[in-house]
Amino acid sequence: MSQRSERRGIHVDQSELLCKKGCGYYGNAAWQGLCSKCWREEYQKARQRQIQEDWALAEKLQREEEAAYVSSHSSSQTQPPQSQSQPSLATFSKFEEKKTNEKTRKVTTVKKFFSPSSRTAPKKALVSRLRESHEGKTPSPSITRQSSIETDRVSRDFMEFLKTLQKPGREIHKQSRVFIESMGNKKDLSAEELSECVQDFYQGMSDRLLNHFKGSSEKVDRVMDQVEKYIMTRLYKSVFCPETSDDEKKDLTTQRRIRALHWVTIQMLCVPVDEEIPEVSDSVVKAITDIIEMDSKRVPRDKLACITSCSKHIFNAIRVTKNEPASADDFLPTLIYIVLKANPPRLQSNIQYITRFCNPSRLMTGEDGYYFTNLCCAVAFIEKLDAHSLNLSPEDFERYMSGQASPRRQDDPAAWLQSGSRFNPALSQIHNNLSALSSLEKRQQQVMEGAQSLQSELVEWQDSVAREVQEILERFPLEIKSRASAIDAENVENDRLPPPLQPQVFAG
Repeated sequence: MSQRSERRGIHVDQSELLCKKGCGYYGNAAWQGLCSKCWREEYQKARQRQIQEDWALAEKLQREEEAAYVSSHSSSQTQPPQSQSQPSLATFSKFEEKKTNEKTRKVTTVKKFFSPSSRTAPKKALVSRLRESHEGKTPSPSITRQSSIETDRVSRDFMEFLKTLQKPGREIHKQSRVFIESMGNKKDLSAEELSECVQDFYQGMSDRLLNHFKGSSEKVDRVMDQVEKYIMTRLYKSVFCPETSDDEKKDLTTQRRIRALHWVTIQMLCVPVDEEIPEVSDSVVKAITDIIEMDSKRVPRDKLACITSCSKHIFNAIRVTKNEPASADDFLPTLIYIVLKANPPRLQSNIQYITRFCNPSRLMTGEDGYYFTNLCCAVAFIEKLDAHSLNLSPEDFERYMSGQASPRRQDDPAAWLQSGSRFNPALSQIHNNLSALSSLEKRQQQVMEGAQSLQSELVEWQDSVAREVQEILERFPLEIKSRASAIDAENVENDRLPPPLQPQVFAG
């Protein structure tokens, strides 16, 4: 019991976020703890070893084929013509079938590395092959597809930006167009090979820009941001969650995992956030909105911006709660809590998309790289979350995961709501709403009783007034007197009066 009463915060040493090779850049779980630079170096070495092994295998198969052919040819000269025809042909046919299968299966990798996407291919040959493929009878659907409104807007913005660069802008636009057309013919490549093509293009473009701007990294970054936005907006539908990857399967697994952990409370994760404070509650809602909105963005840089905005809202919530600047040890548990509450759509696909196609300089340094690395750590923690991580017994953890029990009391609904309000802000809001509704119900009842009392009083007042009027009428009955005569009514000599004067008209 004493062990369970001790609360352990989720702590990750900052050195664990850095590249395992000690280069000082941020690492990534998708790159086996390496940064993008070291990972590309290791990948290039592994690819060169694979190419050498494939060439060695191809040469071995070629030597075996030649030896078998020489052996079969020499044996055909020593054997009688009647006995050699059928066995030798059957043996050579089986060998040819085996050789063809092995060569097709093993040497395909070599052909991929020497396809038009290879950086060692001559530029003229590359352009001519791209032009032939573009003018073929079956153009790529990604090129003939009608551009969306967003794609058109990004293309116009890209063209306006390149006009400020003048001559280099035309060359950048030309190379970007050629690269997009070449990627339309590489849909069958794996996600890692697609990433390698994009990263090779980034590296080549960045090197040329550095030479042009004479080492001004600020200008290079500004141009590369626009290039990335233009290219990835055009390629988004073909490279995001490609069919050759298992990103969709990972998305479903992560979503089910987060849904199964709906019972995890803010106290279990030792999150230093008080959602009873209105400003903190608003920051939490904004953080959840930002992490969910990440899926609606197309450009890796825009997805990173959503992660950065979410992280800043988290830091603000911690700062307001603790009345002091937030630390890294407070940030990671809160980020885990936000991810559990939000359950972002296609979380794994978005992380892999950023990892594969973002400009590597953004992931290795800066606040974007730091926040993205922490998000990868949060997702990895959720995938490996167990009873020990939450300071629970294995039995309770299994019962909570299976839905057989809840960490909140269920015997008394009112007590359950009150206890749950301390753990879950949603339950706290429900409890407050129920209290407000109960108070409003009492006030409404009082208003109704007052209205009924007023109505009865009005009826009684009307009856009392009618009774008083009737009593007054009975006490003082109405007497109708005769009409008074005129003053000269008794003058009998009225008929002797002269007639009234009449107006007369005199002619002038």
